[in-house]
Amino acid sequence: MKIFEGKTPTEKKKIIAAIVLGVMALLALGYTFGGSFFGRKTDVKVSVSPTPKGAASPSKPGNPTVSSLPSEQEVNFAYATTVVPNPVVPFAPEAGRNIFAFREPPPKTPYSPTPIPEPPTPKPATPTPTPPQTITYFQPREVFTGARAFLLEINGDKFTPDTRIIFNGGEIPTTFVSSQRLTANIPGNFISSGGIRTIMVRTPDGKLYSNQIMLNVLEPPTPQLQYIGAKLAARANNNTAYFQESGKDKPFSARLNDRVGRFRLISISSEEVVFEDAVLDFKPKHRLPLVRPAAGTTSSRFEPTNPTIVVPNQPFPVNNTDCIPGIPCNIPRYNPNNTNTVPLPQQRPPQKKDEDDDDGDN
Repeated sequence: MKIFEGKTPTEKKKIIAAIVLGVMALLALGYTFGGSFFGRKTDVKVSVSPTPKGAASPSKPGNPTVSSLPSEQEVNFAYATTVVPNPVVPFAPEAGRNIFAFREPPPKTPYSPTPIPEPPTPKPATPTPTPPQTITYFQPREVFTGARAFLLEINGDKFTPDTRIIFNGGEIPTTFVSSQRLTANIPGNFISSGGIRTIMVRTPDGKLYSNQIMLNVLEPPTPQLQYIGAKLAARANNNTAYFQESGKDKPFSARLNDRVGRFRLISISSEEVVFEDAVLDFKPKHRLPLVRPAAGTTSSRFEPTNPTIVVPNQPFPVNNTDCIPGIPCNIPRYNPNNTNTVPLPQQRPPQKKDEDDDDGDN
């Protein structure tokens, strides 16, 4: 055949497979539909020969099994009503549901409340496994923001040379001292802001770990004072500042380098004072600006014992043209004559020179 000319072996196999499949399909159709496609339908005609009627003979009384033969009409009726199924013709599908048929709903059942299921029994909580390593103590217990790097010491049990300190989620270079002690240097930028830091120890493979502890990073304490006035000497060797402490009625004074509580006064000027924390090792500094009350306002009053002390915030008339450097002009000074006017500098009596004001004295 020419259909295989110029074809590769693979293409020839494909053509042969297509032909075989076509023949098989035709055979399947012939088997399904019988002779409707490949043969003619054979009509079977049944001819009924008339059965001669015999003379009816009456049955004998002694022979009850003798009966007459059926007539021709009875035989034709029996043949016509006998259904012979044709195995070649497929059965028709069953009739589907009539969508137009009216279906009455079933009668309502009496109301019964839905049963409430019992809550499931809670499973016992799985106990937290005990960490293989333990932290029992650490120092320092608290640190302050702004501090420099500090040495963190951790005491516990079952530490190994591979154990590392985990500070707030990050691994820190750790020094193994013993199985009960570890140390590490914590950089200052790790505590630049306040808050809680987490600490634990762990080996690099994660098989050994410890319980977690908390380190509180605090803000440095600040002086609870108000800077209300000052007495500034000519050569700043005897400067005195006046403060109002929170919750106290009377002000108090402090000289340069005096210590007020935990703070040391290291600078006094007409605008502000500077305190230094004498307790913390990194010496944080705190600036307090001069409090300038509005004109006509008053504050707590006190009676001075030295006429040269500047009395802050007294309700006396003030001559704004007569100001002393370092003292606000709205702060009146002590008037021994109890007059309402403040004498000008040229009207004041000469005062005795204070030897402490002159650094050149022997």
